[in-house]
Amino acid sequence: MFIHKVCNAFEQAKILYAVVGGYAVALHGAPRGTLDIDFVLRWSLENLEKAEAALKALGLVSVIPVDAQAIFTFRDEYIKNKNLIAWHFYNPVNPSEQVDIIINYDLAKATTKTVQTQSGKIKIMSKNDLIAMKRISGRLQDLEDIKSLEQV
Repeated sequence: MFIHKVCNAFEQAKILYAVVGGYAVALHGAPRGTLDIDFVLRWSLENLEKAEAALKALGLVSVIPVDAQAIFTFRDEYIKNKNLIAWHFYNPVNPSEQVDIIINYDLAKATTKTVQTQSGKIKIMSKNDLIAMKRISGRLQDLEDIKSLEQV
């Protein structure tokens, strides 16, 4: 599975990360479909550069013409003035392979847990921290995810 390829690449690169979004919701036991894989990183230039290199090695490219240095340097401006909350990557050969690096949240604020799946281990954000992150977002899908998470 693609999610395992990305998580393994992040583990090998020693990136501090957690899966959030639809995959994390599903891995907490609340079924939810999603196409892209959302990640939160421990906010540092080093982690961003490692993530960019790992994704590039998997054949993914950034949708927007920026690199890790620009995301790190202009993070506040991107969030405030461009409403950019995720750095989006996709595979031009297989467009279903998509990854978002959430830039408006720092993993330092959260706890993680490792979930064992049939194909391997995946590090996800803890349920309480995932709910808190989604509450801050306030998007309709996130509010629905909160309801689902609170029932499991």
